[in-house]
Amino acid sequence: MTRSKRAALWIAAIISILMLSAWLFQRPIGMWLFERAVERAATRDTLEALPDGLHVGLCGTGSPLPNRERAAACTVVIAGKAMFVVDAGEGAARNIAQMGLPNARIKAMFLTHYHSDHIDGMGPMMLLRWTASGNTAPLPVYGPVGVEDVIAGFNAAYALDNIFRTEHHGVEITPPAAAGAIAMPFEVPTTPTVVYEADGLLVTAFAVDHRPVQPSVGYRFDYKGRSVVISGDTAPSKTLEVAAKGADLLIHEALQPRMVEQLAAALDKSGRKQTARIMRDIIDYHASPAQAADSAKTAGVKMLVLSHVVPPMPSSYLNAAFLDGAEDHFDGPVLVGEDGQYFSLPAGGNAIDRGSWF
Repeated sequence: MTRSKRAALWIAAIISILMLSAWLFQRPIGMWLFERAVERAATRDTLEALPDGLHVGLCGTGSPLPNRERAAACTVVIAGKAMFVVDAGEGAARNIAQMGLPNARIKAMFLTHYHSDHIDGMGPMMLLRWTASGNTAPLPVYGPVGVEDVIAGFNAAYALDNIFRTEHHGVEITPPAAAGAIAMPFEVPTTPTVVYEADGLLVTAFAVDHRPVQPSVGYRFDYKGRSVVISGDTAPSKTLEVAAKGADLLIHEALQPRMVEQLAAALDKSGRKQTARIMRDIIDYHASPAQAADSAKTAGVKMLVLSHVVPPMPSSYLNAAFLDGAEDHFDGPVLVGEDGQYFSLPAGGNAIDRGSWF
């Protein structure tokens, strides 16, 4: 037998022994791996590691359409160490936790409008903030008039659950006074209007065009010379372009009409006429990637990130087709956002660092 054959047999024998050992000792090895994972998860705190500045995390870049890779609408904004959330679609709280950000540290929430995919993840977020925080007051939720009804509904839906948890864990861990949320309504502004100001952070609300859905607003966050604008759901809106003037980063929703038309045609062909009609209806109150890029250019922002991506795409390989030349409409970077992505804007500088917190 040649030396190379003997070496191959030895390697095969070693691999077989390792595989057998992994099977025989699956329980203790599994427990050891679990302990290491728990230790890493329990000690991870993305928030504390951030430098002073404005930071954005995409906790949900999807839409009402099912998508395994994307939670529904959610954006985290961190000013210094203060964490805020804009919209809370299904899966948002889970993604925030997986990004190493403690839901317990959410200082306030801002809602752009009251479509289900922007609010249906609020329940878990409210619960996690309450049960793991030591907060003594409910979560403040800012939104245009109508937010009172939304918050009253969630508080009513979770009322029994709150009672059960307090009875189980006690008032020190789950104080009833801190459960749920409290509505902080404001009138829909005719011009960009400051709706929150504290610790150097200015949050400005502005109306957008999502008709027939009214009220609908977007938000601009300004902190120590850095600025981020979040469009909410909107067709192309001059009001957004005014509010976003000179911002560092624009997070803008985007719908690719050619892809949605193809999806509607496929639904028609399969006999799903009602859903096909809905697909065609949604085209006129969202912006295409090219239209979002046009707004970014008009506003003079530095970077454009597309979120609330419609339709769902199974692979980032399709991003070029989704953009369909939108990059030619804007001189800065144009990115199709993904869940877990972050953008860091250090105070006193011009850089926009990006990566993933997943």
